[in-house]
Amino acid sequence: MDRETAMPALADTSRRRAGLTLTETLIALSIGAVLLGAVLPDLSDSLRRRHVEGAAAQFETDFAYARGAAVATQQPLRLRFGGDASGSCYVVFAGDPAACSCSVAGAVCGAGGRPLRHVHLPADGSVSVRANVGAMTLDPLHGTVSPTGTVRFTARDGRAVHQVVNLMGRVRSCSPAPVLSGHAPC
Repeated sequence: MDRETAMPALADTSRRRAGLTLTETLIALSIGAVLLGAVLPDLSDSLRRRHVEGAAAQFETDFAYARGAAVATQQPLRLRFGGDASGSCYVVFAGDPAACSCSVAGAVCGAGGRPLRHVHLPADGSVSVRANVGAMTLDPLHGTVSPTGTVRFTARDGRAVHQVVNLMGRVRSCSPAPVLSGHAPC
């Protein structure tokens, strides 16, 4: 073999070794898919948890706002809970006890009712809200709540955060079984 024919053969060998073969690429993609499959359930679980915790935290903020506004304006404010096939909701309002209700379209108020805050959670969403009372009244003179109640924020997978409202208008969070980490058990 002369020198001119040996050089192209060496060049061809080095070029073939510089890239990845189809088999090596498929193995790398398979490993990546397995790792991604292991991570995605944890990610969706984390998102569901954040949605429930976010809705519960929003209620706690809305409740503190309503309590403060009742004391500041010296008017009783009310929270009404509702739900139907379109979803679940709550509304914070001023006025007579039956002056407002909540629906998918928003707060529905009759004469003398003034909505301050409305939250609607659609039925096809990741979280729903239910309460063991139909409505709560915030007393402006004492800052108290009547009746007391538990507001439940539940994810589609059954995990929940309960916001327990006591007579003094304080809200504490807990989680029924299966308990969400970071929350006291109910």
